[in-house]
Amino acid sequence: MQEVEISRLVSPYRDDMVIKGYQFGHGEKAACIVGPVRGNEIQQMYICSQLVRTLKELENNGCVSAGKQIMVIPYVNSHAINVERQFFGVKGVDINRNFPGNDYGEPVSRLAGKLLDEIKDYTYGIQFTSFYQRGEFVPHVRMMETGFQNTSLANLFGLPYVVVKHPLPIDTTTLNYNWQDDNTCAFTLFTNCNDSIDETSARQAIAAVLRFLKRMGIIRYESHSGYISHVIYEQDMTEVYTNNSGLFRGKVKCGDDVRYGMEMAEIIDPADGSVKEIITAPTDGIVFFAHSSALASQYDIAYRLIHRLHE
Repeated sequence: MQEVEISRLVSPYRDDMVIKGYQFGHGEKAACIVGPVRGNEIQQMYICSQLVRTLKELENNGCVSAGKQIMVIPYVNSHAINVERQFFGVKGVDINRNFPGNDYGEPVSRLAGKLLDEIKDYTYGIQFTSFYQRGEFVPHVRMMETGFQNTSLANLFGLPYVVVKHPLPIDTTTLNYNWQDDNTCAFTLFTNCNDSIDETSARQAIAAVLRFLKRMGIIRYESHSGYISHVIYEQDMTEVYTNNSGLFRGKVKCGDDVRYGMEMAEIIDPADGSVKEIITAPTDGIVFFAHSSALASQYDIAYRLIHRLHE
């Protein structure tokens, strides 16, 4: 294992912000794994740290294929992690909305540009990130519909679902989109939490990455076959919104099977404790995303449902 400095952002008031990577093997740039770019993505950072640990053991045992190189960047936004903030700098800027970056732009734009320049030549790119809204997901692989996406390769992670998203204009500034635009076959992996550690889904994510690396001939590793992934398109999901703001009391969780009319959550008045709204299932389906914050704003996405796959 070799520790590599990917980027350094000099700060006059605190330690420099250094992005470090851990390189395994030598030769062709086969796979790059990037951890959190937001300061609250603790689960994602934990997963990457365990991947570094596992790959170090595999390399010591001669299990990284000859002529293949793997890079793991456990986290990008160390400054935000240190002060428990989500975004970068005093302006609170989201790094994952600043790609492909600009060498002559704001600090966050220069940082994004330098990071992308260092990782764009890898054949496969794997990113661990979070959703813009607080909530939990069924573990899945997500790809942007750029014309370069390959759902067949995404199936090799062996996770339950592969989600394909048609990019909105704001999505064109994300790492996943720009990585694909630079001809890297890029995947984003989501687990079921962000700002805490869930061992079960973390182990599932680690196994998925190792399974993919094995199937692409990058490492030698004994793994279970995982799931036969079901490919779904984000626009085909049913979004369930709140009509009122207040305290959110969820009654179902990710992976639950719901039927039309079933009570899924309540919105409670924070002043008098009355139930302002009962959220019911608009269709039969499987809970793919569930709002997890104790508070809900009006017109928040409370749930996303996958239409029933089998009757």
